[in-house]
Amino acid sequence: MGKSKPEVMEVEVGGERLVVISMPATAVDEQVELTASERRIAADILAGLSNREISSQRGTSIRTVANQIASLYRKLGVTSRSELVALLTR
Repeated sequence: MGKSKPEVMEVEVGGERLVVISMPATAVDEQVELTASERRIAADILAGLSNREISSQRGTSIRTVANQIASLYRKLGVTSRSELVALLTR
């Protein structure tokens, strides 16, 4: 059976743009709850944005972006951007 890719969707709720990532059950060994910020960061990483570009787009510090990425890595059990992309695209 082929592995499906996560579905990335943009939705608008109350005038705010939200990015929703739906990951297949096989993508992660256990249930992982990501915050809205972590989901948006993951979508931006998949889109190829750098930390600086993400920071600028969100109006946050680069350190905040780095902290959110570190949390995302920890929750998903990866240690690099390439591992994250591989996990989300397999």
